[in-house]
This record gives sequence, structure tokens and C-alpha cells, in this order.
Amino acid sequence: MERKQSALVTGASSGMGKIIAKQLLQDGYDVIVAARRVENMQDLKALGAHPVALDVSDEASITAAYAQIEAQFGGVDVLVNNAGFGLYGAVEDVPLSEVRYQFEVNLFGMGRLIQLFTPYMRRQKAGKIVNIASMGGKIYTPLGAWYHATKHAVEGLSDSLRLELSPFGIDVIVIEPGIILTDFGAVLDGPLQKFSGKGAYADLAAKVARGTADTYAKGNGSSPQVVADAVSQALKARRPRTRYAVGRYARMLMGIRKWLGDRMYDRVIMATVR
Repeated sequence: MERKQSALVTGASSGMGKIIAKQLLQDGYDVIVAARRVENMQDLKALGAHPVALDVSDEASITAAYAQIEAQFGGVDVLVNNAGFGLYGAVEDVPLSEVRYQFEVNLFGMGRLIQLFTPYMRRQKAGKIVNIASMGGKIYTPLGAWYHATKHAVEGLSDSLRLELSPFGIDVIVIEPGIILTDFGAVLDGPLQKFSGKGAYADLAAKVARGTADTYAKGNGSSPQVVADAVSQALKARRPRTRYAVGRYARMLMGIRKWLGDRMYDRVIMATVR
């Protein structure tokens, strides 16, 4: 009997990660789901997934999760780095301790998992690493500098990694979601108000918060399923694309910046926060 391929999905307790995990279960993978809140992955366990406790900002948690997965599966054939969150606030307002945590979750945790799981893929001479970035890795928004910095970094890491791992038969794929209807907007608003809700940037913070709330309240986004479908498509492809831009506004906003330039993009994006 042919061995089922294994896939690890991080940040699988909610949002895009949970939907990606469900899709990969449907696609026939042996799916390992990882997050801090193991109790929120019991529905995935009932579907056949294997929950693992993982805090991607903590080295001890990462190595413990890796040891558990290695003991049970040997390694993984597919690594989906989905864990992440948005930290908003003016550059001068956000404490660097918060910035460092943002980088730990959105970039360094991803990098550490890649370091740990890549050797198994190299020995297999096959594997796929899927990094969930964002259209925010190609564009920018006011008061989102630190978040965008992490996502721009994910893009750069992925490009170099793709060149390094190509000789070993390992694909590196970037998914660039646009506006996806998850709890991202609610998570974003708390730090935004905490750090920049008063003071020099209070007016801009109020406008950004209002615009974000309107976008999510009116359902002006895409279902997380579009992200799961992109991951599924990439994993099924014999030669996957290097990038998949999916979801509301992703192609449009990235296209405006690429083809019309920064100044035009600045005017377009600031018109949304008036």
C-alpha cells in the first residue's frame, strides 16, 4: 500500500489555516495541524487530522513539535507555513518588543520550521514548502509598516529559498491572499487603537479602523476557501507557479503599484481612509 503523503499546516486553529487543513484532508493527505490552541483543533481531529501544540514564537515549542512529528511521521512532505497575524500602529508608536514578536511569529518561526523539516525533504529528493504571505508583501498601507515589513521579508526569504532548494526537487510556493474574511480585521484593530488611537496619529488611526471595519462588516472580501483552493492547486501541479495571488483586491492593488507606480498607488490607498 502506497504511503500517504504528510502535510503540516501551522496556525490551524482558525481562519485560513483551518480551511487549508480541511482541504488537504479532502485531498488525501495525512494532515498534521499545529497551533497554540490545541482545543480549537478538535474538529479537525474528528476529521482525521493530527493536532500538535505549537507556538511558532517559542524555540522550545518548535523543537518539541518537530520531535513529535519526526517520531510519528519521519518528517513531512508538505510544509504549509500559515501562522501569522497583523500588527498595526505608527512606526514610532509601536514598542520594539511588539515588533520583535511580530517578526517571531510571521517570519522567524517560519524560518525555523523550514530549517528543521528541509533535511527530510532533501533526503526524499522531493517536497513542497508553501509560505502564506499576503498581498501586503508587495504593497503597503498606512500604519501597517511593521506588518508589511514581515510579509515583504517572507517574499524575499521564499525567493532565495526557492533557488537553494530547486536542485533537491523541493518546490517553494508563495500564496498572496488579498482581503479574506477571517478575524484579521478584529485582531488588527486592538493594537492599532492601543498604540496609535491617541496622539499624533489618532485621526489616521480612526480612519484606518473605520475603513477596515467597513470592509469586513460589509463582507467585502473573499472566503478563506479561495486560499485553500490555491494551496490545493499548487500541490497538485507538476510544476507549480512560484506565486498565487488570490482573493479580493490582491491582483488589483498589486497591479496598480507595479504598473502605475508608487505615487499613484499612494493616492489610491489613501483615498480609502478618508
